Amino acid sequence: MRVLTVSERFACRVTGQHRSTQRRPPADQTATDPDAALRDWLRDWAKAHPRQGFRRAYHDARGEGWTVNHKKVQRLWRDEGLRVPQRRRRKRLGTSTTTQVEANAPNRVWAVDFQFDATDDGRPVKIVSIVDEHTRECLGGLVERSITAERLIDELDRIAVDRGYPGALRCDNGPEFACAAMADWAGERVGLAFVPPGQPWRNGYIESFNGRLRDECLNINSFWSLTHARVGISDWKDEYNHRRRHSALGYQTPAGYAATCIHR
Repeated sequence: MRVLTVSERFACRVTGQHRSTQRRPPADQTATDPDAALRDWLRDWAKAHPRQGFRRAYHDARGEGWTVNHKKVQRLWRDEGLRVPQRRRRKRLGTSTTTQVEANAPNRVWAVDFQFDATDDGRPVKIVSIVDEHTRECLGGLVERSITAERLIDELDRIAVDRGYPGALRCDNGPEFACAAMADWAGERVGLAFVPPGQPWRNGYIESFNGRLRDECLNINSFWSLTHARVGISDWKDEYNHRRRHSALGYQTPAGYAATCIHR
């Protein structure tokens, strides 16, 4: 290579020598752990920054001259047991005020849940969905940046003006539901049926509705403002109630089935 100025690949092919012999030092000249110095640096860095993860360590290492990619830093970070434990909030557990209730008539059970999206500027959009489990109608149309328990109660009261209050409200253990304000509002008027934590299939009607909303509206639309999101989601919910045929209702629309329903 030095005399004839040929490439390593050509020289190895002529001499019948494998190229790895030119790239890997002999075993007696190789350190036991070639990453020992980097491991020491990572341990010192993690001691100085106990609540920061490997991504920041990688950028600091590159800034200090280490020639290493993020995947290697992540592997060594895990090997050294430096992963930062997440501070998880204690899960609430709502206390149900009604036994297992069956939606065998309209207005017997309302299922409630939240969904999240974002506008083009990255700001969050919070959507509350309220579904009558028997007729499959979507009742709520609340779309805000943030929705508290008090705001949700106002929406439930607004819907109840026309329909009356349901026999039970089926929901998860979110902070908007498992709170004193919701318990005070329900009182003897509405039963609260909480699904067990980590078992969303117990609230299958609203999960199914959320999937349709996500697939047919949120995933195919880009909202540039909160007003745009409200209009787009409201239009989709109106189409869902009045023009989208539901297989579980014999391919009737939810509003059409509700108008002819004889179960009371």
